[in-house]
Amino acid sequence: MNKENKAIEKLASRVKIYLAIIALLFILICTYDSVWIAPSIILYGLLLIYTIWFNTKKKTEIESHIEEVVWGMNSTVRNTLNKSPIPLLVIETDGNIIFRSPKFNKEFKGIDAITYVESIIKEIKLEIENSTEKKEITKQITIDKKVYKILCEYAISKKRDKRKQREYVLTLYFVDETKYNALFDEYTNQKLCIAIAVIDNYEELIQRLSPEEKPTVLAKIDKAIYDWASTTGGLVLKNERETYVYIFEQKYLAEIEKNKLNILDTVKDIDAKIPITLSISISNEEKNYYERYKSALDGIDLVLGRGGDQAIIRKEGRYKFYGGTSLEVEKRTKVKARIVAHTIEDMIQDSQNVIIMGHQNADIDSLGSALGIYRLAKTLNKPAYVVNENYGMNLGKFIDTLMEEEEYQDVIIDSKEASSIISPKTLLIIVDTHKKSYVQAPELLEHTDNIVIIDHHRKSTDFIENASLTFQEVYASSTAELVTEMIQYVDCKVELAPIEIEGLYGGIMVDTKNFTFKTGVRTFEAAAYLRKFGVDIIKVKKWFQADLESYTVIADIVKNAEMIENSIAISIYPEVGKDSNTICAKAADELLTISDITASFVIGDTGDNICISGRSIGDINVQLILEKLGGGGHITLAGAQLENMTLEEAKAELINRINEYFAEIND
Repeated sequence: MNKENKAIEKLASRVKIYLAIIALLFILICTYDSVWIAPSIILYGLLLIYTIWFNTKKKTEIESHIEEVVWGMNSTVRNTLNKSPIPLLVIETDGNIIFRSPKFNKEFKGIDAITYVESIIKEIKLEIENSTEKKEITKQITIDKKVYKILCEYAISKKRDKRKQREYVLTLYFVDETKYNALFDEYTNQKLCIAIAVIDNYEELIQRLSPEEKPTVLAKIDKAIYDWASTTGGLVLKNERETYVYIFEQKYLAEIEKNKLNILDTVKDIDAKIPITLSISISNEEKNYYERYKSALDGIDLVLGRGGDQAIIRKEGRYKFYGGTSLEVEKRTKVKARIVAHTIEDMIQDSQNVIIMGHQNADIDSLGSALGIYRLAKTLNKPAYVVNENYGMNLGKFIDTLMEEEEYQDVIIDSKEASSIISPKTLLIIVDTHKKSYVQAPELLEHTDNIVIIDHHRKSTDFIENASLTFQEVYASSTAELVTEMIQYVDCKVELAPIEIEGLYGGIMVDTKNFTFKTGVRTFEAAAYLRKFGVDIIKVKKWFQADLESYTVIADIVKNAEMIENSIAISIYPEVGKDSNTICAKAADELLTISDITASFVIGDTGDNICISGRSIGDINVQLILEKLGGGGHITLAGAQLENMTLEEAKAELINRINEYFAEIND
């Protein structure tokens, strides 16, 4: 109810009280002397008539006064507003209604539109007060199943609220957008989405199938994809042996998401000698269809960089992933490694100098790979440097041994030195990471466009976009394995120094947990190549031996582990320190050696953030779980870092994400 009505009602209530008191007095007088009964009735009747007349007159005067004082507009303006073609309402932020146009009354006849409006007045007032300059405010509101865009203009009212704060006069224009929204939805639904599907392991499939089996298996794959597309009336074009382009209307995208792109499972169920997996990228962004196709191609690169067997949907500037529950299939062909090796060799020769950089808190895989690339660059007579400012706790012994070598005194540099020597002609090689926020010195990425990435981790959305060459193979055990393969295929003869051989071997050994995890045929071939150079295996093993104190700490973490979902172990390392990340990783590895534990998570506090290390034997995808917390990695090995959380809050959040993961895969 508006302010003027409240004021009038308040006045009427007081008059009623006065009339009641007068009536009581007349009754008392008449009780003492009956002579006063008739005069009292006549007087009270006259008084009642006068009161009704007075109230009516006063109400008219109050309404007229409020309208003239507060509204204060001339007849021309009033006439213009009365003829407004769209509903118009003038209201104060305290709820007082000043004016309603005839169109407003007609539009909302029988509907209490004011109640809907009152729900957004506080929002409008807050937006006005938080704005540094006067602007037109736009809101959307639904009234009786119709959608209106409210255009708001405002002026300062002379009124103040109880706290002496400023009130405003709002002029609200109601634009009916119901039909427009329906047409826009229809237009949006008819827009075309472009999807690209790729058979991940097509080459291996062709090589391992007999001539009699090939047509049958390939026909089954084609049929599965065509049947899937037919449910949406889409069009499938097979433009290459292993690549399909699928075009469909956007209205079917929600249904495809709801079914979690079940084509991934359908293809895997096709009976063949090796598992068949599919990678899919869908895009509904970009202005024209060619750009949308390019966006889908970029998505395929991201999916394949994450190991394949999954789908990605890009919409509203964000990626959403589905699938990715299978272990990476090792690619036995080495054609790509040979091509990449020759390409990098040419890029080094064309560069002025080479800077190699790994990830923050470097481990042996990162630094060992960097040393292998360093030796390749030196063999090609190019100045080369390795950027390394920080490293993990278990790398200390290796660093001490490395710095005893005179050659490396000026090779290992910090980011400041790197910034002083980098130029547009520098070749910047990133090893063991592809995340722009995780490299040792992110600022170096801005100084050159000649960037090469060599990595074995699953691709995340924070990847370095302007790389000239990316060699990212998620089937590989380690980046050291990839670098060792490359060294074998370059045209020049690379003579690795003993510390470089040991660094590369250590990278493979540590990342495979002594050749037990993610170990394929090519892993052993790379290790055998290094062994041929006479690597001291015992020396390498001693570098990464844990001392008794560290082992005791890890044992306590394992002892305090809590089991959830019957097979997942979660534990907390309560001490704060820079070494927490490494200790958590080792404890997660140790938990996985216990029977009946298929996945483990250890949470620690580095002082700057909360770190989580996740490990799995392959039954549970720890990467998908920790990606929900902003992390990433592999199916069997992943990590995440959380800010502005306590250890217990991080644990609760982790458990929520684990529950989400199981809900998704069981849905």
